[in-house]
Amino acid sequence: MYHAQAMKKTLYLYIFKEIPPPFLLGVATFTFALLMGRILRLADMVVSNGVPLADVLRMVLYLLPSFFLVTIPMAFLLAILLAFGRLSGDSEITAMKACGVSLYGMLPPVFCFALIAYLAGALITVYAVPWGNTSFKKLLVDVAEARASLGIKEKVFNDDFPGMVIYTDRYNQRKQTMTGILIQDERDPLDPSTIYARSGVINSDPATKSIRLRLDNGSIHRTQGKTGYRLVEFRSYDLNINLNQASQAVNRNELDMSLAELRANLASGRFDAKMMRDMRLEYHRRFSLPFACLIFALVGMPLGIQNQRSGKAAGFTVSIALLLCYYIVLSAGKALGEKGLLSPLLAAWAPNLLFVSLGIYLFKTTASEKRIPLYGLLAGLTSWLHSRFARKGDL
Repeated sequence: MYHAQAMKKTLYLYIFKEIPPPFLLGVATFTFALLMGRILRLADMVVSNGVPLADVLRMVLYLLPSFFLVTIPMAFLLAILLAFGRLSGDSEITAMKACGVSLYGMLPPVFCFALIAYLAGALITVYAVPWGNTSFKKLLVDVAEARASLGIKEKVFNDDFPGMVIYTDRYNQRKQTMTGILIQDERDPLDPSTIYARSGVINSDPATKSIRLRLDNGSIHRTQGKTGYRLVEFRSYDLNINLNQASQAVNRNELDMSLAELRANLASGRFDAKMMRDMRLEYHRRFSLPFACLIFALVGMPLGIQNQRSGKAAGFTVSIALLLCYYIVLSAGKALGEKGLLSPLLAAWAPNLLFVSLGIYLFKTTASEKRIPLYGLLAGLTSWLHSRFARKGDL
């Protein structure tokens, strides 16, 4: 009895140790791939706008939690696929089964790691993501306060300042001068104005957290009532922007709220119907998104073991396809929930229920030594593509 328990413990530890290396590699690879979409823009802030590198690195830090929320389940599926693909390819799965260990007997160490990944994802989505989103927005405002010209680009409608849109034909980054200026000022919705100016200079005052646009040779256009119109021409005009008001105007949506804030706001009922629906949906998604790790435990094991029969390429292709399908269905559920076509609870959890059913089917099919039908088609397609590209390579 003691010998059997020792063997089982050794087996569980052996399977468990197969997962962390590819998991960590997957997290690093997928996170870097997502960061690549932001790196060019962040690098431009350093090179073109003179934003300190330390601030840019802080922005990257604040973005990481939202990336980890996606990359942890992706990396876990990849880790299970590679771990069981190797065990299957080296006939270790066959040896385990010959010793009386079924696929169900191999599940505990995988499920244990899935639970760890789920808890990590839950902590990230409950605490780290709201902190990261809020800190990122605050840092952008602080950077704007320190460098007023950050968002000004030539021949682009710049809307970085709340309630205002600024356009300029030419902009001198070093002198902070502009020519060919168009400004749409809607900070007061009851009295919007359009300002044209031949030239202008940007001056910032960090002490008062304000920006002054000194505009020269231009005109201010305002509508009065339904038919009235007022035109004011000027040689010099100062347009002041209070960054304290801009800081307060930074919109905090449901993604920026902590779990306690979501609960308090939902209980208050002081928001409009759409915001209440979005907050309720986000509340459920805080728990449903990390649940993907537990689902991929059921999906990844059968796919990894089937690699021996259909080839590694087919198994990897099916896994990536299922991964994409999962996030497509998840996005579709969110969209239906935001439009009110599904209840927030169903919109957040229906994709998980669908893929849990798929995972149970794959697990039972593989445990009963049956071939997953999809693999025949994928194996044939992969072999055909391989032979076709091999012929082209020979040419």
